[in-house]
Amino acid sequence: MLDRSCNSVSKTIWLNLELIKKPTSCIEYVMVHEFCHLIEKKHNDKFIELMDLHMPKWRMYKDELNRMPLAYEKWKY
Repeated sequence: MLDRSCNSVSKTIWLNLELIKKPTSCIEYVMVHEFCHLIEKKHNDKFIELMDLHMPKWRMYKDELNRMPLAYEKWKY
């Protein structure tokens, strides 16, 4: 998974710049995920309820993102 984090106290979200190379749906999933963490810190039932409410197909996007490589690894010099 791409590195990302959310600080609910300062209301700050940090994202790995590699995320921009992913499909828009996956970027939206990550954003909704982190926004939900502003309300609920843990991945508990309340968090899942928030995800289901704001992005009903989030599990599909999460699976899609997790199947992708983290970054492009084939470099030519």
